[in-house]
Amino acid sequence: MDRRRFLLTSLAGALAAPLVADAQPAGKVYRIGLMALTPTPELVEAGRQGLRDHGWIEGKNIVIEYRYSEGREELFSRFAAEFVRLKVDVILAVTDSAVYAAKQATSTIPIVMAAVLDPEASGFVETLAHPGGNVTGLPMFGIDLAAKQLELLKEAVPRIFRVSVLASSSAMRPRMWEAAQVAAPKLGLTLQRFDADIPGDLERGFGLLARQRPDALLALASPLVYVQAGQIAAFAANNQLPVMYPFRGAVLHAGGFMAYTTLLPDLFRRVGTYVDKILKGAKPADLPVEQPAKFELLINLKTAKALGLMIPASLLARADQVIE
Repeated sequence: MDRRRFLLTSLAGALAAPLVADAQPAGKVYRIGLMALTPTPELVEAGRQGLRDHGWIEGKNIVIEYRYSEGREELFSRFAAEFVRLKVDVILAVTDSAVYAAKQATSTIPIVMAAVLDPEASGFVETLAHPGGNVTGLPMFGIDLAAKQLELLKEAVPRIFRVSVLASSSAMRPRMWEAAQVAAPKLGLTLQRFDADIPGDLERGFGLLARQRPDALLALASPLVYVQAGQIAAFAANNQLPVMYPFRGAVLHAGGFMAYTTLLPDLFRRVGTYVDKILKGAKPADLPVEQPAKFELLINLKTAKALGLMIPASLLARADQVIE
């Protein structure tokens, strides 16, 4: 009886073994660390789709570690250190501060940046064509975007002449301000700049705007503008101030007036191409940084009417989204 039980048990084990082996994931499962300011479902899904386009399926052959700072940039250093301890295969770093923290934490783990402002001026890469280190990816804007934003703002509200510019004191972002300065005289505009990097700066800036009473406001891209878009839109509504924003969410969700920006879902989907190449053996140093390829113009007609503005039909016809 013992011999029979042994044979039956051995046979059952032999038959079960292939089934257990088939249930295991085929090949290596790669680990990706993602850190960003806030979770934006549309952009997260666009990134996942970009990975799926190349056969990388979350839960099958990749695992993604998500870390969000909720606007607290100082947390990125902690997140980057966690990714190093986890020995992730790639770090996806969204915004300048996330890339900086990742670059400080590791010189060997590949870093794919997304939505950064000026990777060359920030020292993340040697040149756009030849990154030269462990960082590559996709900046959010071209340097001349601020000029185009001013042009569209003037076209939407021809009567404006004095424009305040909400900027950042960060050394990473000087060229956006410089581009705006070059464009302004050609459009008959004079610019007044104030810097804001933390919410307290923004409150003081609002006091300055209330005293200066500019005709319009241009908000240059920064983490503060992204996180505090609702607060800026509320101030603008209370003070009858047209604002051009650098992020679509400010118009779609916060009630802002206008935005001209990179088409972010397209940008985040393209991140998948970089991850795919790196997981297949490519080095970030050899992958050129891509410039933004698609842009979108959003106009909130409801906000325009509240401001007493009539938007030219020619501009509305060119808008990618008109919110009524």
